[in-house]
Amino acid sequence: MSDQESSALSGLLIASHAPLDDAQRAGRMKCSRCGASRMFYCYSCCALVGLEPRDVPSVKLPLKIDIIKHPNETDGKSTAVQAKLLAPGDVTIYTYPCIPELDQSAENIVLVFPGPDALTVEELWEHFSPDGKPKVKRLKATDAEPESHSCPIQRVVFIDSTWNQTTRIITDERLQALPNVELKSRRTCFWRHQKGCPDTYLATIEAIYYFLKDLHCHYFSEYTGEYDNLLFFFSFLHKLINKAKQAAGKL
Repeated sequence: MSDQESSALSGLLIASHAPLDDAQRAGRMKCSRCGASRMFYCYSCCALVGLEPRDVPSVKLPLKIDIIKHPNETDGKSTAVQAKLLAPGDVTIYTYPCIPELDQSAENIVLVFPGPDALTVEELWEHFSPDGKPKVKRLKATDAEPESHSCPIQRVVFIDSTWNQTTRIITDERLQALPNVELKSRRTCFWRHQKGCPDTYLATIEAIYYFLKDLHCHYFSEYTGEYDNLLFFFSFLHKLINKAKQAAGKL
């Protein structure tokens, strides 16, 4: 594990991994829905396996997230299901060509995807409030801190696909009206590196986490780990796989 990977995943405020340690020791189990042999969760059914809901943190997000999954994306290699398991009330997964109903007259919606005309997170407020009166959702921080904060968007769309497969989705006419947002450049910690792609190509769960973190820092308040638990499974699997590589002498 590189120093950069270690620092990216260190210091996170993540719930105890003890239930995952126990589940790993117990070994693979059958999914109660489809009967397939799985570890931790069934990526086909989006269901926990060998774990109870109380073993897994529940993350409340400040907006709704829609993930559009490429039909050829291998379920077992995708991290999108982790977002649904950890923030079930705010995350929905669609398999293309199915996409969500995107009513831009009712909500401010963006698509996270790089491009020459893509906005930054910092530019969202100006983009959605050209007249100085944005459609925003007022959020109350805490009971102890009653002042509200403004979020310029209410829904964000992510594409779950290898970069070589994104063209089919990103060129869909139903998505063309959405403004694109590009994330700050960060190096992935994902262990399944896409061949021929730079290490700044993030796994879906990483992209969701960094987007929310940047959004929080810019529009709400100082970030204090509000969305770190989105990396609950990701950080554990990262540690597990690197331990295995070290034992095999590959690190």
